[in-house]
Amino acid sequence: MYVRDAKNREEVWLLDHIEEMGLDETNFRSRDYVIAIDEDGGHKAGFGRIRIHKPDDGEPICELTSIGVLPEWRGQGVGAHVVERLVEYASDEGFDAVYSLTGADRYLTQFGFERIAAEKLPPRLQERLEEKRENIQPDAVPMRLDRSDFSVPPRFRERFKNASAQEAEPEPEDTAEDFGIDPDEATYKYDTGQ
Repeated sequence: MYVRDAKNREEVWLLDHIEEMGLDETNFRSRDYVIAIDEDGGHKAGFGRIRIHKPDDGEPICELTSIGVLPEWRGQGVGAHVVERLVEYASDEGFDAVYSLTGADRYLTQFGFERIAAEKLPPRLQERLEEKRENIQPDAVPMRLDRSDFSVPPRFRERFKNASAQEAEPEPEDTAEDFGIDPDEATYKYDTGQ
């Protein structure tokens, strides 16, 4: 398992999963994403985005957003390594602080993120928080990470080394009752009476 930059050809895959998970696709650019890949089968397991805001009246701001892990890969450290790669990129861009506006605040606290008051957000992120709460994630809360406080708990590293897709529960088969048909009383066009 490893995490790499997304490729342009993965744009449709990303958009499909972002929509499926109800994540933020505002100002989507595939080059802002990283993707976790299973080395053995080449299967995509998770993704996340670094978004840099450049307000006219202030310093640039770094936000981590649209972090998702496919259901069959959850609980195996995939999300932790996606977050780690995004924080590395933020560091490479010279950011000492990283923000996230998310409903998964308990998850991010494991890595050193702290919940902050909305008033302590830079003005551009205060606007983003309002937009996100209105349109995508009503329970979004502001989180902040000082880069020096970031760490990945060892249990996530171990899980990630041995990650593999878990069996998803099979989709239940459609029955006549699902469509409002009483199978004991219904007749069919090609019913031979046998």
